[in-house]
Amino acid sequence: MTQTQEIPTPEAVEELKSKIKRLNSKAGQSKMDLHDLAEGLPTDFEKLPEEAAKTYEIFRELSDLKKQLKTWEAQLK
Repeated sequence: MTQTQEIPTPEAVEELKSKIKRLNSKAGQSKMDLHDLAEGLPTDFEKLPEEAAKTYEIFRELSDLKKQLKTWEAQLK
């Protein structure tokens, strides 16, 4: 069975770019929070796994969205 991919609209591409921009800001804040937590070690070491997991998920999602944007932009050319 063959799947067909819909070509995204220019509006959808702009919306995705906006989402990436917002998530990029969130990723930067999460990275700083994780850094601050690490600098304070061993204080609050119990929070480290949760903060690291949160930071990982944000950056994973950001990576996925950037890949999607690259694919979409290539389809519009």
